[in-house]
Amino acid sequence: MACLMRTLKLVENLSKGNQLLIRQSTRTMAGWNKDYKPGAFPKTDEERAIAAKKYNLLPEEYKPYADNGLGYGDYPELPGGLGVEARDPYYPYDYPELKRNFGETIHADYDLYSEDRWSQPSQPRYANSTYWLSFLGVMAGCFIIYYWLEDYKMYRPVAAKQYPGEGRVHYTFERE
Repeated sequence: MACLMRTLKLVENLSKGNQLLIRQSTRTMAGWNKDYKPGAFPKTDEERAIAAKKYNLLPEEYKPYADNGLGYGDYPELPGGLGVEARDPYYPYDYPELKRNFGETIHADYDLYSEDRWSQPSQPRYANSTYWLSFLGVMAGCFIIYYWLEDYKMYRPVAAKQYPGEGRVHYTFERE
């Protein structure tokens, strides 16, 4: 708590001397920049060419998302499904931790295709029928063993307590 108070006092002292610092820091704290927001849906060929240039695409390969009110605007509809781990790991990327280059247009659902997510083109080790049959086999085996051993109850074998002399008091908790 003391550290927080010292930090707040430092910010207060810095802001007294420079009001521009407060205004600029407020601007930079915003997580959304107008440049990141997609433009309006292109209606003419000139607008499509400008939008394609904005996203570093050729005009013939630029295809925007449908104008259905989801807010994609002029953002290009890129083919999806190829996860980041399918990219060449030895290529000298500008951002090797993301396997991306500077200015590369990313998919609108990029958070679904990062390296810590599931990739659609990765093939499973076995066919789905193999997984399904293995599951059914294990479950059927459990049920068969359960019903087969239903008559043989398992319990902790406990016999009656045995004393060396029947009816004799071996010890008492009373004082003598």
